[in-house]
Amino acid sequence: MKKVYIMIASIVLMFSIKSNAQIVKAEIRATGLTCSMCSNAINKQLKSMPEVINVETDLNTNTFTVTLKEGNGLSPKVFKEKVEKAGFFIGSLVVTAKPETIAKNTYILVNDKKSNASEVQFQVVDKGYVTEKEFKKLSKSYKNIETYASNNEEDFHIKMIN
Repeated sequence: MKKVYIMIASIVLMFSIKSNAQIVKAEIRATGLTCSMCSNAINKQLKSMPEVINVETDLNTNTFTVTLKEGNGLSPKVFKEKVEKAGFFIGSLVVTAKPETIAKNTYILVNDKKSNASEVQFQVVDKGYVTEKEFKKLSKSYKNIETYASNNEEDFHIKMIN
């Protein structure tokens, strides 16, 4: 029953909102970093995107906060590609976006949390966007969501945070 509710809510959301979709900010926690040169490689990759305004790096948590230009059409896949091109992996990706971004992309909600805010925050919980250990745990939790196990790189399973 919950699955049907999520699908109906997603379909309604997809057809009801027709504004500019965009990601405002991405918080990327990278794994595999051992030194400041490692973070520089990721920083350089992220800053190479024309949509990026600023990248803030927290070396204590290996987190990169990427602020993006208004009106961009980026998807989470771009961040994964950039981090992997630098030779590392994403341990966590939390996105702040306009609510209509969810409707304009292939996002599949895995929780029932709703928000009426002007910006929403969600975590991408697919393989490659969380650690391997976390993915195994989530696979058990989301076994009733048929698309989760398929690993389609164009589908993004998201958990709403606010």
